[in-house]
Amino acid sequence: MSAIILEDDIVHYEVLGRGRPIIFLHGWVGSWRYWIPSMQAASVSYRAYALDLWGFGESAKNSSRYFLSQQLGLLKSFLDELGIGKVAIVGHGLGAIVSLMFAEENPQQVDRIMAVGFPLDRKQINPRLFQSSPEDLASWLLGSTPESEAARIEAPKADQDAIFHSLERLDEADITELPLRLSIPCLLVHGQNDPVISVAGYDRAVALPPHLHFIPFDDSGHFPMLDTPNKFNRLMTDFMALPGDESPHKLALKEEWKRRIR
Repeated sequence: MSAIILEDDIVHYEVLGRGRPIIFLHGWVGSWRYWIPSMQAASVSYRAYALDLWGFGESAKNSSRYFLSQQLGLLKSFLDELGIGKVAIVGHGLGAIVSLMFAEENPQQVDRIMAVGFPLDRKQINPRLFQSSPEDLASWLLGSTPESEAARIEAPKADQDAIFHSLERLDEADITELPLRLSIPCLLVHGQNDPVISVAGYDRAVALPPHLHFIPFDDSGHFPMLDTPNKFNRLMTDFMALPGDESPHKLALKEEWKRRIR
């Protein structure tokens, strides 16, 4: 286990591989651990980091740090402390919100973002997320498969307030147009059967600007990286390999990718 001290508290993280940096940010259910298959896939060509946000996994539990602004500060301090410059980010749920907000505040530090299960509107978030314990959320969202076992085990480690406080001021964050305000390549991925984040509104994807692209996973729920790991990791690898000046819309043209990965 790797850990650093930030703001006098422990932040847990893990790292695999060598190369350009990628950081994985978990969502409201689980911790860094469910990213292991994706980290392993990325570590072939990249240096993959995954950390536990405040209140999750093995990082410190301190309710004063659970608001989005503090989670953003954690990411900034983490990158600075480890001397990580420009970074690609793969964020899920809460991690997707944090990654996009971080990119807006620090545009020169983010190369690209793969945002999984990003809510375009607070109304798209199932109220059950605001009301349930981490254990109940894990039972609701995770199947009893080997791939989901890590997230199921880690979920109870979360402080319930870390979930609630991250949602409390979401309206103030103005997330509805957040992807449109960025200029870096951004890939929006969503499980069509996600019971937490509704896909309503993603019909606007046809009108997305060149730096944005939306890809639905028809056979996935809230955790596409666990439901269909081969497909998810292949898409991630293809996105990360795109030249920086190339639009993620080019991924839609990879018909051989669509045929090959099911």
